[in-house]
Amino acid sequence: MRTMSTPSYSSAVDPNLIKRTATHLSWHPDGSKKLAVAYSSLEFQRSSKDMSYESYIWDLENPNKPDLVLRPSSPLVSLEYNPKDSHILVGGCYNGQIAYWDTRKGGQPVELSTIEFSHRDPVYGMIWLQSKTGTDCFSASTDGQVLWWDIRKLTEPTETLVMDISRKGVLEDALGAIALEFEPTMPTKFMVGTEQGVVITCNRKAKTPAEKIVGTYSGHHGPIYALARNPFFPKNFLTVGDWTARIWSEDCKESSIMWTKYHMAYLTDGCWSTIRPAVFFTTKMDGTLDVWDFLFKQNNPYLSVKVCDEPLFSLRLQDNGRFIGCGSKLGTVTLLEVSSGLCTLQRNEKNLATAMFERETKREKILEARHREMRLKERPVGGGMTQHITCCEETKRRCSSALPGPCDEGLADSKSRGLG
Repeated sequence: MRTMSTPSYSSAVDPNLIKRTATHLSWHPDGSKKLAVAYSSLEFQRSSKDMSYESYIWDLENPNKPDLVLRPSSPLVSLEYNPKDSHILVGGCYNGQIAYWDTRKGGQPVELSTIEFSHRDPVYGMIWLQSKTGTDCFSASTDGQVLWWDIRKLTEPTETLVMDISRKGVLEDALGAIALEFEPTMPTKFMVGTEQGVVITCNRKAKTPAEKIVGTYSGHHGPIYALARNPFFPKNFLTVGDWTARIWSEDCKESSIMWTKYHMAYLTDGCWSTIRPAVFFTTKMDGTLDVWDFLFKQNNPYLSVKVCDEPLFSLRLQDNGRFIGCGSKLGTVTLLEVSSGLCTLQRNEKNLATAMFERETKREKILEARHREMRLKERPVGGGMTQHITCCEETKRRCSSALPGPCDEGLADSKSRGLG
């Protein structure tokens, strides 16, 4: 095992000769060191016919061999333990099917969705819903659909929503879904991160499909690989994509309120700490895990750990906030122990995080209002340029005077504010 300051660690290696990427991780709900790992090759048309379809449940206290081998009909891209029943897992396959397992019955799936009613592309997101039966879940795919399922009857989905932001429900115009977010305290709302760098907010209980797509947030230059609400402040959420991680407020549609610097390596995954509201984690293509604490430091990560020499593709923090698993391109899963300082709530941290989020949201609202004003005031001829510059200077003056605080440096306008 590896803490954030010592070189010892435990890792589980894909036992197959042809290595696959560890695409998704899910911790056993009872707090043990059992970790379900989905393995597949996401490099289109590069999969060998000899490549294994198997995924594994590992006991990371004994990582020499899998605790259980899962044998889907197509490689798993996503895999999730049922938080209400730790014997049940649901997985999304590369061919678009949904499968579920009961570990008491072995490694073969109990049931598979039928091909004709499944997704048409790989299933990148699977989330269990809170329900009385504990059997409901939903899935997202790059085919542009979100589908709801009851695992007791996987013959067809119980509900379908097309991610067409024009609200016409045309599948050909839908944005490909990669990341899903569902907060149990907001049971009717969910969010979808797309291939096109757009976050779509949705309301499942709206009357019509068009009304179910509530709004969008745009800010990334490529696919959004991670999307997560802050567990303490659900109105604020984290996105990870391209070379940045961004923090958003639901109240600001035009821009994120904070963001990291642009890294040299592509970012691949991210999540919030479950214990500390100001801490989040990101993984990168250079094999590095970054730990961010925006109350302590904004320009750079609080801590960077070189986990391996190959790209990291997935990470998952255990609910107790003490252990984090990282999956690599070649299928190695590394367990790291988070130092006590990073998984102990600091004095007054919630109040400080609240103040930070509120201040940056207020700042962004001022900038949004001024930018709308500037667009109205701009003129097509000479005088317009003077008007534009004057408005920009006025915006900076208002922001700096209206919103003093410890993070003011570099935060004068919407293009220079961030965590880096």
